[in-house]
Amino acid sequence: MWSDLADERGWARAWLLGAALPLWWAQGADHEHGGWFDKLDQQAVPSDLPKRLRVQARQVFVYAEAGRLGWDGPWQEAVGHGIDFMLAAFKRKDGLFRATVTREGAPLVEAPDLYDQAFVLFALAAGYALVGRPPALLAEAEALLDRLETLLPHPERGFEEANPRRLPLRSNPHMHMLEALLAWVEAGGGARFADQARTIVALARERLIDPATGAIGEYYDGDWNFAAVDGHLREPGHQYEWAYLLNLAGRVLGGDHAEAVDRLHRFGTRHGLADGRAIFSVDADGAVVDGSSRLWAQTERLRTMLVLAPAMAPAQRDAAIAAAAESVATLRRFLDVPVPGLWIDRVDVSGTFVVEPVPASSFYHIVTGMVPLIEGVDRTLAVLPPVALARSA
Repeated sequence: MWSDLADERGWARAWLLGAALPLWWAQGADHEHGGWFDKLDQQAVPSDLPKRLRVQARQVFVYAEAGRLGWDGPWQEAVGHGIDFMLAAFKRKDGLFRATVTREGAPLVEAPDLYDQAFVLFALAAGYALVGRPPALLAEAEALLDRLETLLPHPERGFEEANPRRLPLRSNPHMHMLEALLAWVEAGGGARFADQARTIVALARERLIDPATGAIGEYYDGDWNFAAVDGHLREPGHQYEWAYLLNLAGRVLGGDHAEAVDRLHRFGTRHGLADGRAIFSVDADGAVVDGSSRLWAQTERLRTMLVLAPAMAPAQRDAAIAAAAESVATLRRFLDVPVPGLWIDRVDVSGTFVVEPVPASSFYHIVTGMVPLIEGVDRTLAVLPPVALARSA
């Protein structure tokens, strides 16, 4: 089992560095007007759609990671391509970022989305860490955090979705805000990023996570109670994603979140799987609400299992690695399309893959899942006692 998982490293590296990164730079980047196309069809032809902010930000991260992994393509050019367009086309006069622009970069949807602001911070951190820590990117991130804390503060902690208030509040933007803040802490951004990250960790631990089940919800009222409508929803993919981030927060910020991490991924595993794939949503008790699947949830399960496995007791570790191996097998099915470097993004409730244009936004999730597979398998194997290796041979 362990050796089979290690063998997947070569496949993941070849797919990512040899197929996907060159394809998305050649076809997915808009070399005429700037930025990145929102989708490619299954023949890798760009779809004529508006450009979303989150796509620009996520592609910056993707190509920054490409540079860190040693891709020999123009990753620095790709990072700059994305950041330049993002700052030029999406930044509003108030310092927040609009949601959508036309292909040419003209404003289209002005309203800022907290989820998108988190990804701007995340992209700036990725660029800052990988291209020599330019002070201008740190200044942009600090200015954006200033505006968020000024314009969208929640009266208790965390952030509002809009001003005037828009309900329900969502956990998802705060999850990605935590991700971005932790990236800035790791990049050396300073104490203010760490302080805000600790606030979000405390919000998650004390208000967002259901103490009865250990699972995190999706929708909340204005006081961080589960919302009357849809407050019962739990997305298995987000259980894995929060587990990964709280584990990372413990390492980066200090603090013991082991129990919360364990309960999150156990809820996702106990209630959120069907035919080897993470499904879209269940209710508060774990009953299936939506049995379809998205690509991103498979990569979050993969990453979390790989990252958590080394610290687990042997029996739990074996189960985690088996889950990671199952996730890789499922991921390979999503990526098994005629044009290497593209993917299928959805599986319907019957288990049928839905063939449709490929969303660029999913590339970020694929990279987050593949990086620990590419980089971490050797380290995971190294911490195992010899008897475990012998038993799995």
